[in-house]
Amino acid sequence: MPKLVTVAQMQAIEAAADALGVSYALMMARAGRATADLARQLLPSGAASRVLVLIGHGNNGGDGLVAARHLAEQGMSVTCYLARGRDDGLVEAARNAGATVLSENLDMLRQLAAEADLIVDALLGTGAKPPVRGTVREILLTVRRALDERIAQVKQATSYSLHELPEPTVPSRPRILAVDLPSGIDADSGELDAECTLRADATITFEAVKHGLLTASAAEYVGTLHVAPLDLPADLPELAAVRHYVIDSAKVAALLPRRPLDANKGTFGKVLILGGSERYIGAAGLAAQAAYRVGAGLVTVAAPKPVVSALAAALPEVTWLPLPNGNEEGERTLKDAAISLAMTEVPDYSAMLIGVGMGRALNAFTLIETVLTQAEGQLPPLVIDADGLNMLATMDEWWSKIPPNTILTPHPGEMARLAKLRAEDGRTPVQQVQADRLRLAAEKAAQWRCIVVLKGAFTVIASPEGDVAVLPFAEPALARAGTGDVLAGMTAGLLAQGLQPFEAAISAAYLHAVSGKLAAVPTRSSVLAQDVIAHVPHAIAALEKCRLAR
Repeated sequence: MPKLVTVAQMQAIEAAADALGVSYALMMARAGRATADLARQLLPSGAASRVLVLIGHGNNGGDGLVAARHLAEQGMSVTCYLARGRDDGLVEAARNAGATVLSENLDMLRQLAAEADLIVDALLGTGAKPPVRGTVREILLTVRRALDERIAQVKQATSYSLHELPEPTVPSRPRILAVDLPSGIDADSGELDAECTLRADATITFEAVKHGLLTASAAEYVGTLHVAPLDLPADLPELAAVRHYVIDSAKVAALLPRRPLDANKGTFGKVLILGGSERYIGAAGLAAQAAYRVGAGLVTVAAPKPVVSALAAALPEVTWLPLPNGNEEGERTLKDAAISLAMTEVPDYSAMLIGVGMGRALNAFTLIETVLTQAEGQLPPLVIDADGLNMLATMDEWWSKIPPNTILTPHPGEMARLAKLRAEDGRTPVQQVQADRLRLAAEKAAQWRCIVVLKGAFTVIASPEGDVAVLPFAEPALARAGTGDVLAGMTAGLLAQGLQPFEAAISAAYLHAVSGKLAAVPTRSSVLAQDVIAHVPHAIAALEKCRLAR
């Protein structure tokens, strides 16, 4: 997995590499070459392509000049527009390769931007902070005006039909490639100067991902994020010390459980799901289907009798443990049922999920507390979600009541309750969570001795040992009731198959996000939790192909 770094960490890594003989010039040459390779992929095939490269005065501009030279050597029509003069020889090398070099002519820049097939933004690097000022601001605003004018030139139809669906005209615009990050974005915080920052179709960053690129504020400007290695020494201490990562397909593909030919259902583990209530009948069913879809061998749901009655016919693969709901005369108490469940059933399972759809009634609290205390020492690896988390939050030092490395899957509101945050400095508890997601997840994972999966855009997964992994996805299609139950079931299903808790959490989160992206075609607006489950096989198949390709 690529590392996730702050600006200060990246500067230290580059300085250490330079001291060991991987010079800044060599790193720039590698970054520029990778930028040119990606630029070529973004360009339309066939016709001669016009490329406009916006060049700043720092190393970011140097990367852009190296890319411009490569593109010019490959026959592209390349123009470099300089924010200010440079005397490092890179300009002359680009010119000698056939690139045109311009500066101080905003009218010409406006025309070039209007005619370009690709614009490469190499103005500001990771050290810059918004707002953008001076000449760079003028350049970005000029380009934005040119692009707006280009889009406005698309002629609108003079009439439209009331009986047919419209076929909107897609305005022609150049592709935009940002080098390291779109100019105007803070590489640490993700804050940006929205007035002039260009919305990139793709961003290429080098060796490690910068924190600001994986933030909700920057997401719409980054586009598709690419990471290009700089081939730094593998044992570089400054790089090895970084324990924050971005989850990628290669890592998850390597972790997927194998399916031996002589397997039986026991080979792939047994999942016990404790959840469901009359108000949230479907949640346990969604989790059970998701656990099966990621490969679990057998899934059992322990739920109140009305939940079992409602779901059993629709889920023939699931086995059931009906629990009393206290409404039938002469039935055993819920506490007696919970003790029996803890003592006779729980030890037979290889993973257990607690909390989906349970509600917050007193009997649900009694059920969870009884199972945790009675099965202590015999609990399989645990996932706790939804109302299971809310009930933990009502207990003092609740983390002492669950096994180490239990996987917790809170959304920001549940995280605020677990951490017992209060309104402070005009910010709500949820706002406090969202403002410092990585730090809070890492801090609480260590304190609670648990795996924390803090859900949301760019989900954060933190381990008690200090490893933190972040998903490279912000997928609004997953902002729908029931998708959290799906993630919890997928996590339990992978845990049951023998993955370590941190591995199960990052793998489930990645597969869940990819399934959501697949389900979002043709539209994000209509995705249901069941659609996400339906696309899990496609996500797994894609990763299996990735594994075979390696």
